[in-house]
Amino acid sequence: MRAATLANGMRVIVWPVRNIPNIALYNWVRAGSRNEAPGATGLAHFFEHMMFNGTSRHPPGEFDRMMEAEGGANNAFTSDDVTVYQDWFPANALELVLDLESDRVAHLAFTPAVIESERGVVASERRLRVEDNSHGLLAEQVQATAFVAHPYRFPTIGWPADIRSWRLEDLQAFYRTYYAPNNLTLALAGDVDPERAIALARRFFEPIPAQAPPPPVRAVEPEQLCERRVLIRRQAQTPLLQCAYKAPRAADPRGPAVNLLLSALVEGDASRLHRALVEDRQLAIEVSGHWQEGFDPGLLWLSLMLPEGGDPEEARAALDAELAAVAADGVTEAELERARNLATVGLWKKLAAIDGKAQLLGEYEVFHGDWPQLFDAPERIAAVSAEELRAVAAEILDVRRRTLGVLVPSGDAAGAGPDTGPQSSGA
Repeated sequence: MRAATLANGMRVIVWPVRNIPNIALYNWVRAGSRNEAPGATGLAHFFEHMMFNGTSRHPPGEFDRMMEAEGGANNAFTSDDVTVYQDWFPANALELVLDLESDRVAHLAFTPAVIESERGVVASERRLRVEDNSHGLLAEQVQATAFVAHPYRFPTIGWPADIRSWRLEDLQAFYRTYYAPNNLTLALAGDVDPERAIALARRFFEPIPAQAPPPPVRAVEPEQLCERRVLIRRQAQTPLLQCAYKAPRAADPRGPAVNLLLSALVEGDASRLHRALVEDRQLAIEVSGHWQEGFDPGLLWLSLMLPEGGDPEEARAALDAELAAVAADGVTEAELERARNLATVGLWKKLAAIDGKAQLLGEYEVFHGDWPQLFDAPERIAAVSAEELRAVAAEILDVRRRTLGVLVPSGDAAGAGPDTGPQSSGA
């Protein structure tokens, strides 16, 4: 294992694994919707598209063609906090891939026709993922209501008017600021010699000059004092219920307890909420959840899909009773041990593949500031006590600190309940 900081501030971490002749690469850019402003949302996600659309050296499509010719593949994703570019390729293609990656960091082309084409692609993606998707539409409205000051309230894909109005100078300024090498972390795992990989990174990336650090996100979300509610009525087959609770940031020491709480609540058919709401009372046909692990305090989500004709108010009352019990009494030792086992097995399963190794190296370096913490994760999972989990549940699962979203199929007057906060109506 080897890590280095290049002269321009870029971090490079290499994990050699010799069992297969392949390499996984994750290039982490500290740029997400958290770094955007009103009127210019969606820029981070837009660059996820633009980075595949040509440079001054390579025309659009050439990045994919050259990588695929060597047997490689790639992808990317954008979140509230980061944009991540992923490459998987044979070990003998390392030099080519680093050349291609550095080229699009240094020489991205801003061709007006390409920009307009991708603007249309992003608008279509938004219609598919949000406007024509009940889950996506409700989640967007819940998140926008949950935050009143912090830019986490912005949708990663951007608001429709902003997508239509980005200007060339907006794109160029965002690229210069956030795609500077001192804002990037490169993680590689696989059949790679660390010294050679770092030498190649110096060769291809070090000539790219550092830029002034991006402006810090100074907004701090004020304490939420009461529950907020969102109600949407639209054509849909089934009612939906989403609860977004204020939760700690990724680097918070309580992180392992938060993950175990979520696992005990919703992971698998033996989880607390699945047994209570899906199997026993049949108030929901699916329960799920996730924790938004970001640079700043975010949200812990719990989502219920109800059966056709289901009553959101009855489901909410049953959910609240289960969560109140966990907040008051914690989970059983059997539930805690199951959650520990699931978390540990999930970690080791991810670490068994070079893709998981590269991903986790980057996650711990970027969000925790220290990649070696990855190797202490099993101990931290095992050390979470029943009382720690109960205390985390009591703090997070507080109705006063949540935003409740309900989507009711249009024409269905099933009780969405009285509204105690902001309300949003969808067509």
